Amino acid sequence: MYWVPGLVPGGKENFNSCLIIADRFRKSVRCLPFHKEDTAMDTTLLFWNNITSKRGVPKIIISDREPKFTSEFWTNLYDMLVTKPSFSTAYHPRQMV
Repeated sequence: MYWVPGLVPGGKENFNSCLIIADRFRKSVRCLPFHKEDTAMDTTLLFWNNITSKRGVPKIIISDREPKFTSEFWTNLYDMLVTKPSFSTAYHPRQMV
């Protein structure tokens, strides 16, 4: 999951950012438009409504270390999934195996 900010505003709602979600299992990519000013909860709801509700809960989510995703986003998402989060260290190559 990657966040692309600073796009030229477009569409009816003048979206200026994009959330790119790659699904390795299905070999597909989803590009979800949203506003750069959206909160972490808005992003969580976007993910929930467009990914989790249609494809199920992913087992692994790999994301860039955007502050919007590293704290509030995960807390909100885990609350919605009724799951207790488990966080790894910032850089630990053995945990990616």
